[in-house]
Amino acid sequence: MNQFRFEHPIILYLFIIIPILVVLYWISFARKKKALQKFGDLNIINQLMPYASFSRPIYKFGILMLALSFLILGAAGPQFGSKLQKIKRKGVEIIIALDVSNSMMAQDIQPNRLERAKRAISKLVDKLNDDKIGLVVFAGEAYTQLPITTDYASAKLFLSSISTDIVPIQGTAIGAAINLAAKSFSPESEASKAIIVITDGENHEDDAIAAARKANAKGIIVHTIAMGSIEGAPIPTKVGSSNFRRDEKGNIVISKLDQKMIQQIATAGGGKPVIANNTTSGLNILFKEINKMNKTELEARVYSAYDEKFQYFITVVLLLLLLEFLVLERKNRYLKDINLFKSSK
Repeated sequence: MNQFRFEHPIILYLFIIIPILVVLYWISFARKKKALQKFGDLNIINQLMPYASFSRPIYKFGILMLALSFLILGAAGPQFGSKLQKIKRKGVEIIIALDVSNSMMAQDIQPNRLERAKRAISKLVDKLNDDKIGLVVFAGEAYTQLPITTDYASAKLFLSSISTDIVPIQGTAIGAAINLAAKSFSPESEASKAIIVITDGENHEDDAIAAARKANAKGIIVHTIAMGSIEGAPIPTKVGSSNFRRDEKGNIVISKLDQKMIQQIATAGGGKPVIANNTTSGLNILFKEINKMNKTELEARVYSAYDEKFQYFITVVLLLLLLEFLVLERKNRYLKDINLFKSSK
């Protein structure tokens, strides 16, 4: 069954210009006619100006309005569709487990560890094509922030809202995050699966290495990205603050990267450990690893194929403009007695 649509229907609102132009032209024409009547009877004036025409400018204006109508229709992108196409999506499933504990506010990686991680994830989403992505956030506990999806716009929207306040219980439960991520993939899916844990590695809650090993036993690859430096940095009490968190003795807390933990988690999960710095976030390295994974069919969707038909409307516009150019405002002395718009008796 043939289908018709406009790709840019909002352009059709430009049709409101046409009645406005018609009203303005009619006012101008009425004033011109009224001005001529001041000189005398119009029948006498017509005899004095045998080549003048009062109707031809109206025809020319009508042709221009018709051309404008077709121009608006063409600009709106008319499309006809009659055939259906089945598009198969092949890719992998990726779940990112993002550390949102207070230590991720440290500024040894600019502007801070968490913000740098969010920017890196956003760039990764921009590179995805047919892959599915999910997002888990964790501190003292782990929560699903975004279920596995191919809606990349929603992924970036959820990502922008993440802060250290999103998880009420502080801590760094990397193992809980890996376990939750492993359960969050599409049920019964045969697609290759990968978890990317982005953290500073200060795990205080559970056995993250055992969780990574368990996930890998299910065929899930666990990669890690370390956010932070071995030297460490103080943790601001809030974004942009010059006040830092202190321990019970009043000493400024220095958050240091646990590089050994990062490497052990990746090794147990069969993945790759990457250390981020102020130059690179490390996601490009992991993106290459993900591209090496076997891509399987995730889903098939049916789309209606539409063909652009704007060129026909533009052709009509050009023909109408040519016709308007050929129609003179004054009568031709040799053709003045010919009236195509008057029926013979």
